[in-house]
Amino acid sequence: FCADCGTGLFYLNADMLPGLIDVQSATCDTPEAVPARAHIQVAERIDWMRRAHELPEFERFPPQD
Repeated sequence: FCADCGTGLFYLNADMLPGLIDVQSATCDTPEAVPARAHIQVAERIDWMRRAHELPEFERFPPQD
């Protein structure tokens, strides 16, 4: 856990993920240095999340009409 804010930094589970450490990438100083390689825990994912990466993107807020 982060000593400043208490955020969990990684997850270990030798039974379910033997030999793996699940690092919470958003807690890294440079998360872009370790790109995602897979989607996990999607068994109960909301169906529209399957295509969420196709939605429009805005750097801040969408323009006002």
